[in-house]
Amino acid sequence: MLPRRGRRRLFGAALVAAGLAALATVTAPGPAAAAALTEVTNFGANPSNLRMYLYVPETVAARPGLLVVNHYCTGTGPAMYSGTQFAALADRYGYLVVYPSVTRSSQCFDVSSPQALRRDGGSDPVGITSMVDHVRQRYPVDPNRIFATGVSSGAMMTNVLLGLYPDVFSAGAAFAGVPFGCFATTTGSEWNSECANGQVVKTPQQWGDLVRNAYPGYSGRRPRMQLWHGTNDETLRYPNFTEEIKQWTDVNGLGQTPAYTDSPQAGYTRTRYGGTGGTAPVEAISMQGVPHNLPVDAAQAVRFFGLDTTTPTTPRPTSPPPASPPPTPPPPSTPPPSGGCRVAYGVNAWNTGLTASVTITNTSATAVNGWSLAFTLPAGQSVTNGWNATYAPASGAVTARNVSYNGTIAPNGSVSIGFQATHTGNTGRPASFTLNGTPCTVT
Repeated sequence: MLPRRGRRRLFGAALVAAGLAALATVTAPGPAAAAALTEVTNFGANPSNLRMYLYVPETVAARPGLLVVNHYCTGTGPAMYSGTQFAALADRYGYLVVYPSVTRSSQCFDVSSPQALRRDGGSDPVGITSMVDHVRQRYPVDPNRIFATGVSSGAMMTNVLLGLYPDVFSAGAAFAGVPFGCFATTTGSEWNSECANGQVVKTPQQWGDLVRNAYPGYSGRRPRMQLWHGTNDETLRYPNFTEEIKQWTDVNGLGQTPAYTDSPQAGYTRTRYGGTGGTAPVEAISMQGVPHNLPVDAAQAVRFFGLDTTTPTTPRPTSPPPASPPPTPPPPSTPPPSGGCRVAYGVNAWNTGLTASVTITNTSATAVNGWSLAFTLPAGQSVTNGWNATYAPASGAVTARNVSYNGTIAPNGSVSIGFQATHTGNTGRPASFTLNGTPCTVT
């Protein structure tokens, strides 16, 4: 069992900052008019008694992607559903989301036992891949677009899933994790202090060999990996970030020299290995001064996966699909925008905080080169941090300005930004937005 101190430390994952303390029990409803989180039972081999929760958006892509979202210690699948933007982004892009949920007392994923670190060896990885298989049997999932992500213990499980099942998962995004095999123990303990403290140091090849030896004889493609870590992580120390980079660059046959380096926002250093674009084989984001309670930028993970390129066109099916589905009505037409821009704004709120996701679309016939989006936050809301833009001031009449890599918005092109904020009770959205002085249609 994980020591109480370890459980308390890992509870400090990003979502804890969101105040996800109380969540209603989710039961499996019948077909409903609106998308909802649904518990699935009897989904296949499940040696460690995981629970499975599935989110199917109201409209899905013709060949939807599938994303597995793994929770932190003491967390649950429903907590990850409520506390991150992955489901909201699924509504926009039409992919499916599986939220595994641990039932052992620590509510930590098994990333340490010999069974968990061997392909088809047992424990949590087997149960999670059963969930993936269950969904693939019932929905037309694109097998080349199956991904995993997670926070803290869930980030460690993301490393494990990609190591054990490279033929299943095409990419992963690990928020504050450790390399595959770093947490290994032989005593039955779930906690490895040496790894947690950043004291397990290996060569790139040694780290890579741990992954290769977990699935002997495999010679196919290896998953891409996106890594996030705060320099002030007090639970899974920052040296683990460097060791993860070593591992996944070696697994992908890459050197240790970045092909691209930039700063997507103040205090962040992003390096890419094996490519300079947004889907490089390895992308690593170091967050200066950030503790284990790091913000989870779901939009950037979804962008890295390539799930943001899909337009959902198919109404949400039931599970399993009916034998003779009724005719599909055409999607409702969208009225023409009144100006040269459109803004989609989503809010996920909790006790005293919220996360806002904003998509700006240029509906004019000419490119926008350099942009500022002006809006007024409702009273009591104050921005604490943001991504893909700079924000000033923190409250009242706020202006979000582009950063170095997203200043151009092509005709009919979009850019996604977002921020976290505190609030005093009003979690509403701004009434209006203007892009470079032009009023935007709000959706």
